[in-house]
Amino acid sequence: MNLAVAKAAVIETRGLGKVYSPGTQAEVVALKGVDLRIARGDFVAIMGPSGSGKSTLMNLIGCLDTASSGSYACDGVDVSTLDAEQLAALRRDKIGFVFQGFNLLPRMSALDNVAMPLGYARVPVQERQRMAREALASVGLAERAGHLPSELSGGQQQRVAIARALINQPPILLADEPTGALDSRTGEEILALFKRLRDADHTVIIITHDPEVARHADRIFMMLDGELQEQARA
Repeated sequence: MNLAVAKAAVIETRGLGKVYSPGTQAEVVALKGVDLRIARGDFVAIMGPSGSGKSTLMNLIGCLDTASSGSYACDGVDVSTLDAEQLAALRRDKIGFVFQGFNLLPRMSALDNVAMPLGYARVPVQERQRMAREALASVGLAERAGHLPSELSGGQQQRVAIARALINQPPILLADEPTGALDSRTGEEILALFKRLRDADHTVIIITHDPEVARHADRIFMMLDGELQEQARA
């Protein structure tokens, strides 16, 4: 892990709150005054049971939803000051998403799946393919570039998804139950890859319900009834 004396915060929330359907009988208080600071090069796990608020927090960190109260700075940018187009650009440039279900397009090769985000950024095709090959090589899949998702194992598909998340070199990697669809051995390999990414100065955040997955992180937070607490390490 990066042991620089003063690591800048890439995620910082203060008093972050989220209320759904406020003022109605259906009102749900999903987050209550969450204070969270995550620095560059941190590997963090956020745990909690279903309905605890961890998915809401993930959506706010990922700029997929907006807070009802409090503030959130993503890599130094106050997200409340951004319009929809600027938020989309921030998600593209600052955050790589990894999901339990891989979300690969079945008719596209591994290379084309990884290169896809660069199309939205209007990167020329040859440069796009070069960068995608490098990203696949970084996760140990250079030789599988031409394979379709159906020709890859679950672990290989997740590696492709991670390469795709890294293609824009975002400082933040946000992973939602990234080992949930994998067997335990393959899951360990993916977690080892996350540690290597942390050592390369990426900030890795895993959302999980599994304490065995969370223990791989350097810091563990528990979400319960909309409140967040950091857990002491044994």
